Amino acid sequence: MIPDPATVLRFLPLPTDQVRAYQSGAPDAYGLTPERVISDGTGVPCRHCLCDVPRGQEMLILAHRPFAALHAYAETGPIFLCATQCGAYVGRGAPLPDILTTSPDYLLKGYGPDERIVYGTGRITPSEDIAQTATAILARADVAFVDIRSARNNCFQLRVVAA
Repeated sequence: MIPDPATVLRFLPLPTDQVRAYQSGAPDAYGLTPERVISDGTGVPCRHCLCDVPRGQEMLILAHRPFAALHAYAETGPIFLCATQCGAYVGRGAPLPDILTTSPDYLLKGYGPDERIVYGTGRITPSEDIAQTATAILARADVAFVDIRSARNNCFQLRVVAA
């Protein structure tokens, strides 16, 4: 039996110190200064507060690699952040963060402690099944965390760990 996701999952936004550095102009994963643009309010989820950047607000677009080291599995891709200081998301299994409710489905992949994909864990998952699927993947002894990405554009959304 899979435990209740509300008690076993923790959704992790990007760390505040890293976000504040980007908001201050620190270079992204490619060594570039984050781009500053105005949000249209739709489909632009901040990876810190885990909500869409409000329409008319300034936001950052930058390359992000959510891994400590460079290796073949260390995917890099575009993300959005609020350009002004926002609060870090704090929450567990249910309800899902806003960032995971704007698309019908997402790509979930389990990774080992070495930050390498654990084969057989990748799944396109309907939004309503994210917590249950992440809980099942994290129940494997060889999985340290689950990354959630866009099922259509492969953009990193957030990381999930056992609470």
